[in-house]
Amino acid sequence: MQERPLDASKIDRYVAEKWDDDIVPQLVEYIRIPNKSPMFDADWVKHGYMDDAVKLMESWARAQPIPGMQLEVVRLENRTPLIFIDIPASGPAADASASATSTLGDDCVLLYGHLDKQPEMTGWDDDLGPWKPVIKGDKLFGRGGADDGYAIFGSLAAIQALQQQGAPHARCVVLIEACEESGSYDLPAYVDHLADRIGKPSLVVCLDSGCGNYEQLWCTTSLRGMAGGNFTVKVLEEGVHSGDASGIVPSSFRLLRQLLSRIEDANTGRILVDGLHVDIPADRLAQAKKVAEVLGDEVYDKFPFLPGMTPMADDLTELVLNRTWRPALSVTGADGMPPLSSAGNVLRPFTSVKLSLRLPPTLEGKRGGELLQETLLRDPPNGAEVSLALEKASTGWNAPAMAPWLERAIDIASEEFFGKPAMYMGEGGTIPFMGMLGEKFPGAQFMITGVLGPHSNAHGPNEFLHIPMGKKVTASVARVIAEHHSASVRGETTGATVAADSGDRQGDHGCC
Repeated sequence: MQERPLDASKIDRYVAEKWDDDIVPQLVEYIRIPNKSPMFDADWVKHGYMDDAVKLMESWARAQPIPGMQLEVVRLENRTPLIFIDIPASGPAADASASATSTLGDDCVLLYGHLDKQPEMTGWDDDLGPWKPVIKGDKLFGRGGADDGYAIFGSLAAIQALQQQGAPHARCVVLIEACEESGSYDLPAYVDHLADRIGKPSLVVCLDSGCGNYEQLWCTTSLRGMAGGNFTVKVLEEGVHSGDASGIVPSSFRLLRQLLSRIEDANTGRILVDGLHVDIPADRLAQAKKVAEVLGDEVYDKFPFLPGMTPMADDLTELVLNRTWRPALSVTGADGMPPLSSAGNVLRPFTSVKLSLRLPPTLEGKRGGELLQETLLRDPPNGAEVSLALEKASTGWNAPAMAPWLERAIDIASEEFFGKPAMYMGEGGTIPFMGMLGEKFPGAQFMITGVLGPHSNAHGPNEFLHIPMGKKVTASVARVIAEHHSASVRGETTGATVAADSGDRQGDHGCC
């Protein structure tokens, strides 16, 4: 039976109404829940916020009129919960089948998102807050809506948009995890546990990435890895009078600066350890140049620079490469320093900082962590006591070559719903799920996209979800799922086989 042409305008209308009438109200309630990821809330089980978020999403999903859908909240011992949804194939072939349920091991589309959140962060505007949903124009402010609470809603809405006009699609599996912001350390165990039920995805859709603007569909081609943890320099058993000790006792802060200078050029920010750099592939260099041409000054204007501040380089292509393929160091927290209001004339006994070292996509995370430790702990100045407690060692991800059918599908979706061609670029963050899925399903194609665009400020203050972008990304996913089915009929897709058991891998991944 010949497939009926898909009406993009119907998808557009259905998705827009679904978002306005149903999804946005759900996201408003979701933002109110302070379900911080386990790394930021050690008592997450006791507090119950994660369960509240799971119940909200579970209740909504079960209410969706999707024939044959099976939903389970899977709970492995001593792990964060995971929402598992299995939706049978739809269309003429499925209708003719005697059973509407999915067949284990069949080809499928795997859609991924997460529901845990980053901590509050300071600096929110007076009328905004992390757990205070506020709609201003086309933006929904609050923690987690764009990163990544919308994923389950967008995934099911995309499938419903196809079913609403009888468009066929492959079996779809939706995974929503609850510890991505802590490094997805629970996810490998769940993927192993559910391997038979997941089957063999030939397409993985991840809705946890970014976009260069809100005017076209953006797909992620690479993700940086991460190594980091708590670095401490200790010089005294206790604090002493700074007037008495300074000039004799080395400052722990100065020694820490001295040690960090082994890693980073303080004048330019360039990472000085050769082993932390990689050769950038030619196709990624070309993509970076195209991104710089399309975005122009938006490459850096999207960040809330103070008046007079300038970026780290003048060349826009170099800035794109700095953000996506080069290592970079950030200090994201400090200890051992009292607040200014109570800081006396004391030479402090120690200084601790939390280091976040972004790694090139193709550098092994474990090796990055080893190099960080080797460089910082070697021959400490003045015999100081130095330690680095690694919390993260995550390998990045470089997308496999895109199949012709998927490139066509993405271009069609961007033209239909944005009126502009699709764009491809690397992202500076880390999505642990991607590297793991690439290993487990080596034959799968990847569509990594998202709504985190200019000024959306994920993880920071005033984070927002750009609602029109959410609608268009949802509609685009629907189109790509439909094109995936057509490509399958033509024999252009190949289901991936599950690779060998990954084991627990706790600590092998880093958060976004």
